[in-house]
Amino acid sequence: MNANKTVLGSDLAKVETHIPTSEELDEIPELTDTDIARGQWRINEQQVGAIEGQAAFRAALKKQKINITLDPDVVSWFKAQAGGRGYQTLINATLREAMQKKTLADVVRETIREALHHN
Repeated sequence: MNANKTVLGSDLAKVETHIPTSEELDEIPELTDTDIARGQWRINEQQVGAIEGQAAFRAALKKQKINITLDPDVVSWFKAQAGGRGYQTLINATLREAMQKKTLADVVRETIREALHHN
């Protein structure tokens, strides 16, 4: 191999963990109405019309309002992490992450183990 040639390798792991700087984000071009009009709406890999796609998008973004009681130190911690505002969004993101990591069966197993351990 020629000493001047560079061996190309995969940097996907580096790319996936890279957090863009504000300068990098500033370099991303703005989406125009033309760009958006060229887009295709898909639901479960099926192409759908714009009206159906937009309705599904709005439905997916809609949140459900609930009342929940949390320990004061938990609320304080999330408020501190979020800088005061946006702490509920942070709680939601944390719950989503936990939901995606654990299945219901995992939670039941863990609960049973804890109950057996405490007895």
